[in-house]
Parts: sequence; structure tokens; C-alpha cells
Amino acid sequence: MRTRAFTVLLLATFVAPLLAPPAPAAQGAPIKIGFLAPLTGPFAQIGKDMVNGTELFLDEIKREVAGRKVELIVEDTEGQPSTALNKSRKLVEQDKVHLLTGGLLANVGYALQPFIDGAQIPATYPVIAADDITQRKPAKWIVRTGWTTSQPMHPFADWVLKNTKYKKITTIGMDYAFGYETVGGFQRVFEEGGGQIVQKIWTPLNTNDFAPFLSQIKRDSDAVLALFVGRLALQFMKQYEEAGLHGKLPLLGGGTTTDESVLPQMGDEALGTLTALHYSQAIDSPANQKFARAFEARAGKIASYYSEATYTNMRWITEAIKAVGGKAEDRAALLAALRKVDIKDTARGPLSVDAHGNPVQTIYIRKVERVGGKLQNTVITSYPAVSQFWKYKAEDYLKQPLYAREYPPCKACQ
Repeated sequence: MRTRAFTVLLLATFVAPLLAPPAPAAQGAPIKIGFLAPLTGPFAQIGKDMVNGTELFLDEIKREVAGRKVELIVEDTEGQPSTALNKSRKLVEQDKVHLLTGGLLANVGYALQPFIDGAQIPATYPVIAADDITQRKPAKWIVRTGWTTSQPMHPFADWVLKNTKYKKITTIGMDYAFGYETVGGFQRVFEEGGGQIVQKIWTPLNTNDFAPFLSQIKRDSDAVLALFVGRLALQFMKQYEEAGLHGKLPLLGGGTTTDESVLPQMGDEALGTLTALHYSQAIDSPANQKFARAFEARAGKIASYYSEATYTNMRWITEAIKAVGGKAEDRAALLAALRKVDIKDTARGPLSVDAHGNPVQTIYIRKVERVGGKLQNTVITSYPAVSQFWKYKAEDYLKQPLYAREYPPCKACQ
């Protein structure tokens, strides 16, 4: 009897799994996307814009692509490289995400690159613009859906040379990679065209008072080029006027200096500021008008570059997922698909990817104006199909050093 009972039990052990309902296939499980953003600290408002842009697109597609649900897992980086790295490990190793995306600051982007490449996890950078991620030290597993820091500044310098009388410019910007690459891109083209950078001033990221730096600006400059982000941009603009410089020294800037994430909080001190970027909330196109209306309805504020970047990024990701038939588990195939995305009708304009994994896109020259009682970045002109290498040959460009604190050297500085 004991032998018979043991035999029945043994058969049941083997047969039961065959009779049980099959476990759901990976194809039916949700696609997990890990999203990094600074939700606390000085860049928290930007982080909220990034999340809102992402979720707006996901809601529009009912959080489903290629027959699979999409699960977004958001982590707060606090704007710190070490925190971003720890949260990325958690998303990849514990949450088992299929793709990693997001991030804000250049130093975060550079810090994450070794981990992403080591983990061989497909990733996209919609906002992080650190040049070398797609240049001299290209990431193997990162596709940039945003821009390189210097990308808008090359055509901006070209435009300033051809459309203004500014020949001697002082620069002032944040003392880290984003500041160096913004100023460097402008300086290279500006000086090659006959202009001069006569002074470079760098301000710490934790600056609370710009007065000591503003007092250093050479008053015989033709204009000032400024690069700030978020709270720092607001404070700089206010103190620039308080120092009596607004109206006396024309202000130019990197696009984030007057981005729509801070522009509504500025006043007349911002009027007339000229900047360059690959997006403006005032772009007059059906695709942008649709996006801008939808974002404002959702967030209760106007669309910023950060929100457009993440909205378009999520569209980019879903196009790649469609291309692999929803098989997000195939990391190599998903990465290859991300590198082949080509979208003609984004809010910022047509997008394609170059051989180095960076978008080729339109750059807009913008001027802060008051329209209908509100400040906006009015588009003056645009440069279509701008590469991260501008008009240089990629192989020649990559032989030059990365734009840095001391490069290009300030030959006209005294």
C-alpha cells in the first residue's frame, strides 16, 4: 500500500504542472520603464515637468504599446550623481526594468554611463545633454533623444555674427560641464567668424548671490552670454536688472536661461533676451499647438523644453517597442530599434538619429517678448537639420578636445 501510495504521489507531482493553467508569457507581462528625475532639491520643478511630459504621452496611448501594458517606475535622483546611480541600480537589479530613461544634469549623465553600459540595459537621455555621451566616449547602450549641450550654440553664434553688431562678448555660466559645453560651442563658432570672447565668469551651482560675479562683468563688452537653469536662471535675471545691466548690456543665453519652466515667473527683466534651443512653446505648428494645449490642461502651466523632451522621448521609445513587436526583453533588438527611430511630426519638428546616436533636428533662435500679456520665446528664425557636429566633418570635430572650463582657451581675455 505504501508503495502504491508513493507511486500515485509521484505521478501527481509530475502531472499536476501539465494540468495547471500555463504561466503568463513574458509577452503578456507589462513593459517596465525606469524613469529618473530630480523631484526634490533646487531642480524639483523641472523634474515635475519631466514626469508630467512622460505621463501625458503614456495616458494618450492608454499606457499600452504593441499589445502590452506599460508600467512607469519613477525614482527621485535629488539632482545628485550618487543618488541617481543608486536608484538606477535599484531599477535595473530589483525592479527588472526593460529600459532606463530620464535624468537631468550633465554630471549625472556622465556618472550613469559606465553603469548603463556595464549592465547592458537600453537607455535614453531626453534631457541630459553632456556632449561626449555621443561623441568622443560614445555610450554603447544609450540613445539620446534630446540634444548635445553645444548643438544649439553653434548656429546661435553663426546667427549673432550675421545679425547683430556684437563682436566682444562676456560669458557667465554655471561652473560645471553644462556651462562649459554651452560656452565652448558658442565660442568656437563665434571666434572662427571674427568675434571675441573677452571674459569668462563661472559661478558655483550653489550660488545664492550673483552680485559679486555681476560686478566683474566688463562694461565695455558688446553683450553678455549667460547660461543658467531653474532657480538660478530666475535669480540671475532679477539681479542682472538690479545691477543696472538690463538695457545696457544686451543679454544672450543658452536656451535653459529663459526656458518656459521659469519664464512665467520672470518679469520685464527678461524682455529682449536672445537664446537658442531645439524647442519653444511658441513654435507655430499643429503638432506643437496640440502638445502645448494638452500639457497646459494637464499640468496647469505652459509647456517647457523639459516637458516636450520627455513627451517626445516616450513617443520615441514606443516607436522602438513597436518595431520589435513588443519584445522588450530582447535588449539588443530594442537598442537597435531605438537607434533607427525617425519621426517627422514632433512638437519640436522632425527628428532623426545620426551615426553616433544623437538627434539631427531644428534649432530655433528665440527672443523673449510679451504677447497677450505673457512672456514667450518668440521664434525669430530656425536652422533645420542641425547635427551635433554643426558644419564640421565628424572625424575632424572629434579630434578636438571636449569643450571644457579652459577649452577653447580665452585668447582675448585679460
